[in-house]
Amino acid sequence: MTTTITDINQLDLNGTYTYADYMLWQFEERLELIKGKIFKMSPAPSRRHQTILADLHLEVGNFFKGQYCNVFFAPFDVRLPKKNQDFSDGKVYTVVQPDLCVICDDAKLDERGCIGAPDLIVEILSPGNSRKEMDNKFTLYEECGVREYWLVEPAENAVFVYVLNDEGRYIGLKPAVTSLRSSIFPELEIDLEELFS
Repeated sequence: MTTTITDINQLDLNGTYTYADYMLWQFEERLELIKGKIFKMSPAPSRRHQTILADLHLEVGNFFKGQYCNVFFAPFDVRLPKKNQDFSDGKVYTVVQPDLCVICDDAKLDERGCIGAPDLIVEILSPGNSRKEMDNKFTLYEECGVREYWLVEPAENAVFVYVLNDEGRYIGLKPAVTSLRSSIFPELEIDLEELFS
């Protein structure tokens, strides 16, 4: 028998959960599951975080308008199974809500969000999430095959870009501070001086 959870305090924060469990949680706190473990999300992003996200969504969304890729922003569930895992067993232990993601394979999309690795993920750092984004999510996105990962650092007015190589490992590029060009979508270029102004 499945039980709907209406209060985060009903959960064992040290327990291990699946996406099926996550779907039963009906409380206001936002969280993500990374390899079955609960990670609380910052309650409300700062105004600067949201301004950067809105501007990035407009730029990236306009670039892909009428093309084959879809652009989504948080909250949007991205379910990431373990490598070579069959989705049909329902035992997905990771569900994240990236600030922005680009998905070029329609087969990965359903009414609940995305299942499988997006082509591009963008995360914007804030004081409450820096460690999670820089450590846990970097490793997770690399393992799951996210082709390109942008880590936006508003405090430094910089974007750190990581691109998956042929061995499935991220290669860090020179930090972008004036202009940002995607490696996997070379015609996508963003004026960072304008973005961070």
